[in-house]
Amino acid sequence: MRKRKLAGIFMSLMAAAGVIAGCSSSSSSGGGSDEGGEIKIGANLELSGGVASYGQSIKEGIDLALEEINKEGIDGKKIKLVTYDNKSEAPEAIAGATKLISQDKVAAIIGSATSGNTKAQIEIAQSNSTPLLTPTGTASDVTVKDGKLNDFVFRTCFIDPFQGTVAAQFAAQDLKVKTAAIFIDSSSDYSKGLADSFKEKFEAEGGKIVTQEAYVAKDTDFHSQLTNIKGKNPDFVFIPGYYEEVGLIVKQARELGLTVPLMGADGWDSPTLVDLAGKEALNNTFITNHYSSGDDDAKVQEFVKAFKAKYKDKSPDAFNALGYDSAYFIADAIKRAGSSDPKKIQKALAETDGLELVTGVMKLDKNHDPIKSAVILEYNDGEQQFKSKVDPE
Repeated sequence: MRKRKLAGIFMSLMAAAGVIAGCSSSSSSGGGSDEGGEIKIGANLELSGGVASYGQSIKEGIDLALEEINKEGIDGKKIKLVTYDNKSEAPEAIAGATKLISQDKVAAIIGSATSGNTKAQIEIAQSNSTPLLTPTGTASDVTVKDGKLNDFVFRTCFIDPFQGTVAAQFAAQDLKVKTAAIFIDSSSDYSKGLADSFKEKFEAEGGKIVTQEAYVAKDTDFHSQLTNIKGKNPDFVFIPGYYEEVGLIVKQARELGLTVPLMGADGWDSPTLVDLAGKEALNNTFITNHYSSGDDDAKVQEFVKAFKAKYKDKSPDAFNALGYDSAYFIADAIKRAGSSDPKKIQKALAETDGLELVTGVMKLDKNHDPIKSAVILEYNDGEQQFKSKVDPE
């Protein structure tokens, strides 16, 4: 089974590479056709597969934003969204980016939700001079690789080192814990990056990491690692993973009598987490996130009201908010560029400074990374409660 799966991935990558080469040779023609009064942008999202909850939430946010934007349009033109389901797989993300650029001629792409699926598209976006904007890809090397800027790649979210630092600061200063365990997904750059930044900050705050355990994505039994963690008697456990595994980890941790505070990051943010872990097990757990519907900021509350009106009183999560903001980020760049030309949109995106969005004021640093606040949320009987907002230092 594994050999067949790897062979399938290899064939997908080779097929995509062939299309990329053909697409690159004609990239000078540009994308973003505005024939018929429409400007096309792509959405390359995880609408099915392992992290479908993320992509679906981002898509809901994009749809609401475009509904609002298209009431007036941009210089008389409507934005048309062309959607591709990458099935939560990197080869599909590659195929999606290729199709959106070479066939659909989009002016820009929003996606993907995960850092890995975003990074899979970078070479295609760069070689075809098409802006790629990830709402939630938080890994540091999305926009910069080996010290070199990916000049057509942007993000709406803050990056993992900031998230890990905020979590460690909260653990040490607010929860007053002295010792911590770390439980990572060793197959995920996202998880390992967050763990590294957490460890560095927690130790700088005088804390001690008593143990580090690991699992691999798709694992379902975590009793052995959790028993080892419990045996080290930590005051706190940091679990920087995705909801699919984290829900089971939290459930099994509580069943083993591990009652200390547990904490993660934005990868926990899915309604499915509550279904997997159970409401009671999630008590005394915390996450860092990009926004909270409980924030009394006027712009946040306007968004919450509009989202609930469209989606039958559903409370919007951070992926909804970042999808919404990403659509407005792109639309603002198109408007300032005065064009659907991808290169002009890229220039406008890079010059963004002071754009007010739901998840904060958008100001980009030299690496195309937003400088913005994070929030701390606590789970209480399955519901997220806003605790505090942390500004970058």
